[in-house]
Amino acid sequence: MPNLKVLSLFCGCGGGDQGVVGDFSFLGKVYKKNKAEIVHASDINEKAVSTYNMNFKHKAEVADVRLLKFPKGFADVIIGGFPCQSFSTVNPTKNPRNRDTQLFWEMAKVIEMVRPKAIIAENVKGFYRLAKGLYFRMATEEFERLGYQMSCEIINSSDFGVPQLRERIFMVGIRKHLKMKYAFPEQTHGTHPKLRKSVLSDVIDNIEGPGPRYIFSQRAVEGVKRAKTNMKRALAQDLGKQCLTITSHLAKVSLNSRDPVVLIDAVKEKYRRFTPKEAARIQSFPDSFRFFGSEADAYRQIGDAIPPVVFWHLFSSLEKQLG
Repeated sequence: MPNLKVLSLFCGCGGGDQGVVGDFSFLGKVYKKNKAEIVHASDINEKAVSTYNMNFKHKAEVADVRLLKFPKGFADVIIGGFPCQSFSTVNPTKNPRNRDTQLFWEMAKVIEMVRPKAIIAENVKGFYRLAKGLYFRMATEEFERLGYQMSCEIINSSDFGVPQLRERIFMVGIRKHLKMKYAFPEQTHGTHPKLRKSVLSDVIDNIEGPGPRYIFSQRAVEGVKRAKTNMKRALAQDLGKQCLTITSHLAKVSLNSRDPVVLIDAVKEKYRRFTPKEAARIQSFPDSFRFFGSEADAYRQIGDAIPPVVFWHLFSSLEKQLG
């Protein structure tokens, strides 16, 4: 079977694309190289594209999805985690009714141009549930109108060996003329001893962390203690379990936020934030993956990414089914 030609929209720093390409290791497991060739990758975020281009032989470009043009047959598969801010449950200013933020329409336009054999779209769980599923139905109906048999499933990354409780909706479509429906892969990790789920202690080398600049001040700790009961956060993670969802907000993490933190010492009330390296590991990036820009840039790119291990399983399954 020849390599599948893949067109990657909203590629970000390349989490999903790392899963497409394969050929990386995470927690001692080798994720083999897939029979895939990325023929185009783009994103509007310049720093994310710079990160992408530091890590892949093929290069991404900074581009607005609204301006992209491709000939029919340009790619076999189109993938894209279209931006989710308007559908996120943690965004208090979201306005999902604004069509300009409903970028699945732009993804659909590219799909209509290219007519690939298959598509994979990803978004936050809120996209599936918001307005009683209105926006999710709009997207799936549009993809079906374009000629795709759709399979959709909410996947928790922890079921595939990622040390994180991260639920996302994945929408996979295969051209109807191929007369097949995508079957999602079975989870690889669970409660059975041989399928033990990965936990935080698997990816954190030192509970103390690399230095004092990651530790929250005593003033911050006292602020949490003084806060109203319904506002207290300090979401310290159990290292023997999976981490709460890593988001782009780690760039501005505080003890009063919804982002997870590490409790170093319960008696001394010492907390710290995750380092970019730890956050990347929690997302299942290999240690060899590098990030462009400041630490804040890295946190944002990591939090917005699709976990490479999860996407590897999804794409490898698609590759086998198309083959």
